[in-house]
Amino acid sequence: MVKIETYKTVRARARAEFTEKRSRFIGHICPSGKEEDALAFIGEIRSEHPAAAHNVYAYILRENQIRRYSDNGEPKGTAGVPCLEVLSKSGLTDCTAVVTRYFGGVLLGAGGLVRAYSHAVKIALDEAGIVTMGRCLLLTLRCGYNQFEKIRDIICDFSGTELKTDYAADIQMDFQLEKPRLEEFNVRLSEYSLGSVNAEVTGECFAPIS
Repeated sequence: MVKIETYKTVRARARAEFTEKRSRFIGHICPSGKEEDALAFIGEIRSEHPAAAHNVYAYILRENQIRRYSDNGEPKGTAGVPCLEVLSKSGLTDCTAVVTRYFGGVLLGAGGLVRAYSHAVKIALDEAGIVTMGRCLLLTLRCGYNQFEKIRDIICDFSGTELKTDYAADIQMDFQLEKPRLEEFNVRLSEYSLGSVNAEVTGECFAPIS
């Protein structure tokens, strides 16, 4: 199986709304790493809007390449699929969209529903923003107090993120670094410390990348 090195998802949870022919459409969007996260978000929105005519949803996950949607009572193909297509055409994964509709008494027709549900997801997505997630390495190192500030600067130069720092007889730093930058980082670290400080890889994660 080929390892995915990068993917795009929504930056943060967001919502946006508009009115079309007296129907109120509220688009909600949220990052979702697992199916239980997606289902929990859908359940939360349904609980917040129990009087709504419809709570349509769609989600895409990297886990098992899951793609799910529901029209939630709207005519088949007019709601859930358009929501899913907005996520898919934006190249997104690990995210969930829910569109709440309060019916205003005027029928929109199939084309009107497709446009309305698509627009609700688009404006929520615009509000949330898109982020590229990259495979990062979790690392740890030990250094002397006289080396600490310079090593912290080197980590920053390579767009690393300091996660935890313990101060004892020496200093232990836990940080993350984009995977493709490790080799160059190690060269720079070795040059500065004359080989006295080495970073040990302790794991991997996905994190926003520049």
